[in-house]
Amino acid sequence: MFPFSAHLLRATLIPFSLALAALQAQAAVDTMSKIRETRTIVLGVREAVPPFSFVNAQKQPAGYSVDLCMNAVEEIKRELKLPDIKVQYKFVAGAERIPKLLAGEIDLECGSTTNTMARQEKVDFSYTFFVAAMRVLTSNSLHVETVKDLQKQPVALTRGSTSEKLFRQLAEGELRDAKFTTYDNNGEAYKALKEGKVRAFAQDDSLLQGLVSNDKGMDTLGLSRLALSVEPYAVMVRKGDTALLAAVDRSLAQLYASGEINKLYDKWFNTSTLTIKMGRLTRDSFVRPNKQAGVAMVLGHSI
Repeated sequence: MFPFSAHLLRATLIPFSLALAALQAQAAVDTMSKIRETRTIVLGVREAVPPFSFVNAQKQPAGYSVDLCMNAVEEIKRELKLPDIKVQYKFVAGAERIPKLLAGEIDLECGSTTNTMARQEKVDFSYTFFVAAMRVLTSNSLHVETVKDLQKQPVALTRGSTSEKLFRQLAEGELRDAKFTTYDNNGEAYKALKEGKVRAFAQDDSLLQGLVSNDKGMDTLGLSRLALSVEPYAVMVRKGDTALLAAVDRSLAQLYASGEINKLYDKWFNTSTLTIKMGRLTRDSFVRPNKQAGVAMVLGHSI
């Protein structure tokens, strides 16, 4: 009988176990099959990041990102040849959006999530649908031209955001003497700024403008010209969820190619209370769909 050594056995089993693990992982993220079977899709939405995702006067999720995800649902219906798919919404805070996606509690995350290199290790991203920049909202008495202008200042951050990550790095160097307070959501951080508990709130400019537009806060607050990062927003799916991601990308590419994205943009960003001019990087992402990761504009740091 041919001798079958323990070493040969391990050499045989390891490739098989790796292949089995790969197949199991692929099956675990085949969300399109799950949608076909259950006729249901779960969208993770944010409760208060206008105009991207928020609760409207009718107590329903609404916003630019929600509309984009609903358009993706229509593409999923066509792909699966299903006339109707039930849409369920689940609210997710900034710090829990990736954990809930990975746990299968939501299928798509439709908010204001920046595509970053660090996040790409855990999840996959659709084409970029908006490009923001991280800035600082302050009282009119505090002018921020450089990062050092925030030295010794109390600054509000939002838990789980790219701004929290960047400012924690700055706390080890340029802003060693600044005082940071982390809040669970943007609404709480913004309230702290208005009440004078902090003197600055670091977050993406589009989100800050959305918050201010709701209560005309710009009379007493100002947005810094200083940009600390480039923040490309995209829809998140589970890592390796290729069929679902392809459907989302097709839906976005069709909106971009047809020009319908411009009407949708105006619906949410050119209103009686909010005006955010379409930036060059956002426009470029419509002309040439891409998945470029965001970057910090502060040398030696990341988001």
